[in-house]
Amino acid sequence: MPKNQDIKKVLVIGSGPIVIGQAAEFDYAGTQACRSLKEEGIEVVLVNSNPATIMTDKEIADEVYIEPLTAKVLEQIILKEKPDSVLPILGGQAGLNLGMELAESGFLEEHGVKLIGTTAETIFKAEDRQAFKDTMEKIGEPCAPSLVVHNVEDGIAFTNTIGYPVVLRPAYTLGGSGGGIAHNETELIDILSNGLRLSRVGEVLVERCIAGWKEIEYEVMRDENGTCITICNMENIDPVGVHTGDSIVVAPSQTLSDKEYQLLRTASIEIINAIEVKGGCNVQIALHPHRLEYAIIEINPRVSRSSALASKATGYPIAKVAAKIALGYTLDEIENAVTKKTKACFEPTLDYVVVKIP
Repeated sequence: MPKNQDIKKVLVIGSGPIVIGQAAEFDYAGTQACRSLKEEGIEVVLVNSNPATIMTDKEIADEVYIEPLTAKVLEQIILKEKPDSVLPILGGQAGLNLGMELAESGFLEEHGVKLIGTTAETIFKAEDRQAFKDTMEKIGEPCAPSLVVHNVEDGIAFTNTIGYPVVLRPAYTLGGSGGGIAHNETELIDILSNGLRLSRVGEVLVERCIAGWKEIEYEVMRDENGTCITICNMENIDPVGVHTGDSIVVAPSQTLSDKEYQLLRTASIEIINAIEVKGGCNVQIALHPHRLEYAIIEINPRVSRSSALASKATGYPIAKVAAKIALGYTLDEIENAVTKKTKACFEPTLDYVVVKIP
């Protein structure tokens, strides 16, 4: 499908500062995407509260706002700049949450602004813990036994049925913040109450602990036609229990058999199709170290810290391609910027090893 001609002016949401060494990946992706949009003659308005980025340089976007990343500020920028679209997938979790907040409040619809690069339904299915679990069950993908809770009492009651330790995963938080592993009731109450406070929707997933399993990631790309490719698979040298962004990671995976690799690759593609992601998506899977058993941990329906690694490891410009898909292009229409001969629907191959040490 050719470019959507209705898209003329796009508001790109940056990630803001996180902690040292993390915001850089989102700056790398955001800069790539802004250039990709400008190549197509799109007017780019950028908002990012972090001035120490390349994406806030004047030549990267047409209008740059260094302002707090809140829904109120974004509403004011939209009223002033009148973009026809908002691209939330390049600002990490902060961008995704803000896009969702603007969509849920009805502000975008009221002012005729579209979310591009994703939909509110896709974000909900991926980020809402119960909706994600339901989707996985529907397509037969295994998850660890878990329950979504909105208060501490329910968390304690459920943990008493499955036993300690448990992993706590708040919905809609950044970098795993508010989550953790509880080994007893005191830790459970402490982590769970903090997680409920930090979650945008007051929701935490209490899950059987699979810490110590291998953590495998697949970086997957999908367009509106449902064409799907895996760009890179990565193996976390640190096991499940260490956040993927903070893990030592090697690409491609080093200890998977071909059977395991293909099984998890197929699962990743099934998941991205079920969630209907348009653009890049990061799928995180726990694999038992000694038997053929796996569990889906979660997905990021956006550019993540892992996609910056996958981009650099393979030379496949994930953020650039994701921005083109947001404009309506399909993978077979986007030129591979590296080879200049093939299209973006060709999967890159690695004949070398890349290691990320955070």
